[in-house]
This record gives sequence, C-alpha cells and structure tokens, in this order.
Amino acid sequence: MAISARQQQWATWMRAALSGDERAYHAFLTDVAPHLRAMARRRCDMLGADKSIAEDIVQEVLLSVHLKRGSWDPSRPIGPWLAAITRNKLIDALRRRGRRVDIPIEDVAETLAALDAGETEQDLGDASRLLDRLKDPQRDIVRSISLEGREVRETAARLNMTEGAVRVALHRALKNLAALYRSTVE
Repeated sequence: MAISARQQQWATWMRAALSGDERAYHAFLTDVAPHLRAMARRRCDMLGADKSIAEDIVQEVLLSVHLKRGSWDPSRPIGPWLAAITRNKLIDALRRRGRRVDIPIEDVAETLAALDAGETEQDLGDASRLLDRLKDPQRDIVRSISLEGREVRETAARLNMTEGAVRVALHRALKNLAALYRSTVE
C-alpha cells in the first residue's frame, strides 16, 4: 500500500508532537481536520446516514486522537489509524441513534488490535479527571455530545444556548482539554 505524501507529513508532525512539539501538533490537527471531515461525510453518505452528524463525528475523532495519540505506533502509517478511529466514531454515533451497522471484517482486519483492559480503564479515568477540570458549560457540553452521544441541537436546547454557541464552546473545551492534557504529561 502506497502512503501519500500528505500522510507522510501527518506522520512526521505526529512524531514531533509525541516528542513535545506543540507547533507540529497544531499543524497536524489543522491539516488533518478537513480530511477527517470529508471522510466522515463520505462514510455517512455510504451508510445512508444523515450528513449532519459528520461534524459531531469529526469533533469526537479529534478528541479521541488527542487522548489516544500515544497509542499510535510511529513506525506504522497514520492514515489507517485515523480511518479506524473515524469509522469507530461513526459506528458509535449510528448505534446511539438506533441504527445497526455491519462492517465486513476485511474492512477492519488491518487495524484490529487487542486493547489491554487495564490501560483502557486508566485512560478513561485520566479522561474523566481532565474533564472534571473544565468549567461549566464546557464540561456539560463535552459530556453531553462526546460521552452521552446527544446531538448538538438537543444539547443546545437543554442548556438554553444556540447550536452555534454549543459548537464554539465544544471547540474551546477540546482546546482546553488538549492544554490540560499537555500539562499533565510534561
């Protein structure tokens, strides 16, 4: 499988980010977000899902990438890792909305990996502690959308905010979570 120059650049930035280079991490996130957005929209279209959930999926993917970036093996291509996260977040979103999704094993065989249960529990605890450090309404918005699977519209109505304000607050919350995470690993 040929790796595109773009994916090679992403891998270079991510390797630098894993070594503490914040500029490289920012460049990676800035460059990869439009690709993730296109991938989420394309997959929503392929599965007959409402394209309006694509942006929510992108936000969840970016949060997952941030929280699990240490799980990426720098000796492996980054594209399949990103595709697997995107696919899994889309499946989660569809399941939360009551849709059943069947994915052929051939589509995921390359990216299947066994997770250490202890690591997963520790990661969840770490994520929960970071989330608790956010202020309201950011904490409520992240919990509502990313953890509980609620839609932006529903979250906005519950918090008496506009959908745009919820999206902005979610983006800022994810940025704050990234800063909190960086401060814990330094």
